[in-house]
Amino acid sequence: MYTKKVKAAFVHHSATGNNYTCKQAPSVIRSIYRYHVNSMGWRDLGYNFLVDKCGKIYEGRAGGVSKAVLGAHTLGFNSNSMGIAVLGTYSSKKPSSAAVKAIARLTAWKVGLYSMNPRGKTYLKSGGGNLYRKGKNVRLNVISGHRDGFPTSCPGKKLYGKLGTTRSTAAKYQGR
Repeated sequence: MYTKKVKAAFVHHSATGNNYTCKQAPSVIRSIYRYHVNSMGWRDLGYNFLVDKCGKIYEGRAGGVSKAVLGAHTLGFNSNSMGIAVLGTYSSKKPSSAAVKAIARLTAWKVGLYSMNPRGKTYLKSGGGNLYRKGKNVRLNVISGHRDGFPTSCPGKKLYGKLGTTRSTAAKYQGR
């Protein structure tokens, strides 16, 4: 399924642990896929993209990386957005600079396809079931953390703290 455009990117952590090697990242992604499909009953991964600690970007949810594929990542805000999960847990551990750079590169490209400024703000209409009532227009950063749309600590304190840098770097990649 598709939405009209990508107005925002929500950054997540996978909460799967940080002790994987970059060679093991595909097996971590397969475990997330199995959880989402077999345990949660979804038809695919919830995240549109995943990033490992070495900065490698993986396609998540099927449907085309350049298209506005409806994800299942931020309850109430899956329409007109994309979800990026950084493999690992970032409550007390800092994300790698390679992962932060990869998020910036990915978001610069993806939101750029829809003329969105990574440093900007946008409005998304809440689908309900989260911090905001259904139908409420919510002003969010174009690059937001999961916690901005849902009551959670995701993407972890340390990764959330890097979103300002991510926004600035993504804007530079767009030439802004």
